[in-house]
Amino acid sequence: MTRIEPKYQHYLDRIGYAGVPTATLPTLRELQAAHLLRVPFENLDIHWGRRIELAHSYAKVVTAGRGGFCYELNGAFQELLTALGFSARLISARVFSSATGFGPEFDHMAILVALPEGDYLVDVGFGEFSREPLENRLDVVQTDQQSRFVVEQYDADYRVVKKFNGETFVPEYLFTDTSRQLSDFQAMCHFHQTSPASHFTRKRLCSRATPQGRVTISGNTLKIKAGETVTETALAGEADFARALAQHFGIQA
Repeated sequence: MTRIEPKYQHYLDRIGYAGVPTATLPTLRELQAAHLLRVPFENLDIHWGRRIELAHSYAKVVTAGRGGFCYELNGAFQELLTALGFSARLISARVFSSATGFGPEFDHMAILVALPEGDYLVDVGFGEFSREPLENRLDVVQTDQQSRFVVEQYDADYRVVKKFNGETFVPEYLFTDTSRQLSDFQAMCHFHQTSPASHFTRKRLCSRATPQGRVTISGNTLKIKAGETVTETALAGEADFARALAQHFGIQA
């Protein structure tokens, strides 16, 4: 087992992982699930006027007990996986929109982990996505507790991961297995936190998986999903927003 540096033990404590981590598929599954249950996907700094710096992701997620969006969450998680002995590389992805099609390169950051069993797509920064690593194997339906997924060849360069929406499989994003550096995502990270064309600048969002489903604040609405039951509550003002944020995410507004 790889000796764990104190900063990464703090990370494991942050996500509530109490096991002995080894660079294996079962551990990877446990780590991803733990991360999704404890660390929210959120864009609050954009709406609080705080600049997001990729180099500060560990401090934000671990020390400050916050969440982040894809560049922060997957950037920090890839660093943790590498420290634990996994062969984990950052990859670029292009997110699908029904209105505009696939976004540009570096629109999204994800992780590929190489294991003896094969390569696995790992993503803790895409909101309501897979709870488990997805094998990067073509045309095989993979199921977690929430949904079903399939990876297909899109063209000569890209693969597409699709999610079942109850009727059919719809695209989530395109990706390649090309290894990227954190700095490669800097321009799109800046775009997503500053441009009116980015959906992240339009509405504040904080969302976290729960054992039963998901809890989300979107704009001024609190949505709690538990199994097939969905409850929505309007947040009347900033005081309501702050209380919901503290209660469900442990974040102080």
